Amino acid sequence: MPTVSRENISLLNDKITVTVSKEDYTAGFEKNLKQYAKQANIPGFRKGMVPTGVIRKMHGPALFADEVLRSVEQHLMNYLKSEKLDIFAQPLPGADNNISHFNMNEPGDYTFTFEIGLKPEVSLDLSKWTLTKYEVEVTNSMIDEESDRLRQRLGKMSEPETVTCEDNVLNVVFEAADESGNVAEGTAKKENSLLVKYFTPSFQKKLMGLKKDDHVVLQLSSAFDEKEREWLVKDLGVDASNPSELDQYFKMSIAKVGLVEKRELNEEFFKEAFPTKEVKSEAEFRQAIQEEIAAQWSKQAVNFLHHELYHKFLDDVKIEYPESFLKRWMQTGGEKPKTESEVEAEFPTFLNQLQWTLISDKIVRDNNLDVNPEELKVHMREQLLGYFGGMNLGGDNLGWLDSYVDRMMQDEQQMESAYRRLITEKVFEWSAAQVKTAGKSISADDFMKLQQEHHH
Repeated sequence: MPTVSRENISLLNDKITVTVSKEDYTAGFEKNLKQYAKQANIPGFRKGMVPTGVIRKMHGPALFADEVLRSVEQHLMNYLKSEKLDIFAQPLPGADNNISHFNMNEPGDYTFTFEIGLKPEVSLDLSKWTLTKYEVEVTNSMIDEESDRLRQRLGKMSEPETVTCEDNVLNVVFEAADESGNVAEGTAKKENSLLVKYFTPSFQKKLMGLKKDDHVVLQLSSAFDEKEREWLVKDLGVDASNPSELDQYFKMSIAKVGLVEKRELNEEFFKEAFPTKEVKSEAEFRQAIQEEIAAQWSKQAVNFLHHELYHKFLDDVKIEYPESFLKRWMQTGGEKPKTESEVEAEFPTFLNQLQWTLISDKIVRDNNLDVNPEELKVHMREQLLGYFGGMNLGGDNLGWLDSYVDRMMQDEQQMESAYRRLITEKVFEWSAAQVKTAGKSISADDFMKLQQEHHH
């Protein structure tokens, strides 16, 4: 009969000793010899007719070692299961384990040791925490800006003869040139579409009165402010970190002058802007905008609260770990061995991930949180609709969409990703409901600064 014993060697770190006798593995060894003999393909013997003695001589030591180790592993796993030990990863073989003394001709007792890391108890009392729940103020200027954006986006494009205002849209062609606008033969042409308002105020004056086929010579450093220049330099292949490249000259030719005529504030426009709402007046239109802006900021405020909760879990929940065991496991338990210095560098991040896993798993387990197939389907449907950015996908006839979602749900990787996202949302929603929150009004600018500070 095998014997299994356990002793504590450090915090949450135990050593398990497994001893097997010949009665534990001999029958399995003999069975494997016979099975191997039936399948072996050895020159000079018909398949399935190889004598067991030949197999013993040729492959016996390897089969013997395999069976002893299989017996040890089986009894180790049975012990862990019977004792209901909740451990990290897999047991680590002891440094003194050695199979060189195996002898199939003189079977005897063999002893192996293993180290295990025990998962700690996690204690949570979220009712002690008080977090700030920010409420971003929606100002009239924010409503005005969104109103103008909607009127512009749903406006009608016309093609005036000349550039007259900052709202003109210019289809342009950029070519690298000299100060006089001379373009070398073979120079690449880069097309783009720009609003006049993207240029600096001083350069906008140079554009007024220009028409199709006119051109100007410019330098990116003076024609655009840094914010507007940032995305344009990428399109033109310019290194923004090199001042000399920003000072090079470009010939910008106007291929087309356009102007989006802003929509009138009437019921036809209101219906296009908010097709799911009853909006009949300018006051109702502004109210609808206010509600949408408030909803967007509210979602960001919830995300920020969840972000703060995450850091409270990492910083304020005290959990003890078998650190020496975990570091040894990191060194040897992965696909590629790590050095001690690599483990030391990675350990803080690893421990944070481990802490979050232990806490979130406890919340899920203790509160029976789960994600059902219908929730997964709804999530994937919304995700797919989001890819199309609100485009008209066929009105109410969206049967094809459900068929596509059904195919997505056959992908195990996508299902796992969707499940992890939804169960994490439920963990945060449950946690946010347990803590005390203090509401605080804040401006959009201050809230954005707060977000930037917390993500650096």
